[in-house]
Amino acid sequence: MRRAVLTHIKRSPFGKGRPGGLFDGCHPVDLYAQVIAQLVADARIDPALIDDVISGCVVQAGEQSGNIARQALLAAGLPESIPGVSIDRKCGSAQQAMDFAAQGIIADAYDIVVAGGVEMMSVVPMRANRLGKDHHGHGLRLRYPDGLVHQGISAELIAAQWHLPREALDAYALLSHQRAAEAEDAGLRLCDIVPISVPAADGTHIVDRDEGVRRDTSLERLAQLRPSFEDEAMKQRFPQIEWSITAGNSSQITDGASAALIMEESIAIRLGLTPRVAFSHFAVTGSDPIMMLTGVIPVTQKILDRSGMRIGDIDFYEVNEAFAPVPLAWLADIGGDPQRMNVQGGAIALGHPAGASGGRLMANLVSTLETRGGRYGLLTMCESGGMANATIVERC
Repeated sequence: MRRAVLTHIKRSPFGKGRPGGLFDGCHPVDLYAQVIAQLVADARIDPALIDDVISGCVVQAGEQSGNIARQALLAAGLPESIPGVSIDRKCGSAQQAMDFAAQGIIADAYDIVVAGGVEMMSVVPMRANRLGKDHHGHGLRLRYPDGLVHQGISAELIAAQWHLPREALDAYALLSHQRAAEAEDAGLRLCDIVPISVPAADGTHIVDRDEGVRRDTSLERLAQLRPSFEDEAMKQRFPQIEWSITAGNSSQITDGASAALIMEESIAIRLGLTPRVAFSHFAVTGSDPIMMLTGVIPVTQKILDRSGMRIGDIDFYEVNEAFAPVPLAWLADIGGDPQRMNVQGGAIALGHPAGASGGRLMANLVSTLETRGGRYGLLTMCESGGMANATIVERC
């Protein structure tokens, strides 16, 4: 039986997705290309052995259009014989890229794949690829006559349904920053980060640290932030909402890229590479597009059922912190241990470059399994439109 293993994983630092952020002046192709180039250089393999580059990118418009996977692999200096494909599974795009790579290897369609993703939200804002005012179309308007909502409203609905008060959301956000700072101080993330050269007026400068971690934040500071999505029309439609989602307990708008080297296990051994984790099980699901972000709950149940495992069999889990209510609702329904979830901090502290985040979560999960001695890890990601991915890996 063929087994897909991850041998190397890299990412850029994550910078704030706004003009003047860490990567101001950098093109998305170049950001991603530097990560891919370093990944392949670290592995010391003949790049001609790579069968494909599978890349997540949510907003494939402007500088991120034209199949950025192909553009970035060429910019990274990889052989022209290597193809590339860009996929959009919303926030789960990089995770889906890794899953597709592993599934292709298990199916004997590939031997070696680079899988990851990129999103520069400062350069190509979210929703920049929507066409026209009525982008939902006639059929969706018939099925959802009151209209779909954006993710901030979905997060508010989750907080209301799971009875999560503002204080609990802010406390979780603070914990994310504290854990991220502790992991950085311990050097756990730095080994996965590729220093990025960014053009500047005086030549170039090097970015080698995440920008979003707020070491000086506190519950008092978080409590001062105003709700980000309070809306009069939504108040009429959803009177149960208490309006507790703020910039402080939401993931940060971010620039970043990630890439993993995934291959068949016997080939890794033949090349002298050390498998770090093996891909064990996969699941995807759809969920209510109004609640939208709750898909992590049924997809976790689905992958546990499919694998014959219980949540207690999983040593550590990464549940993307799109908004604080998401991992808290997941804990409540799945019965997970909060001490095993997002132990190096999450997107609230580190940021969420949508097309690349899956790689960051996987990097955190792999290093946590290695440093804390776990065997099984679970990665799950809620996604726009009411979808979710789940992946179980086993430490080699």
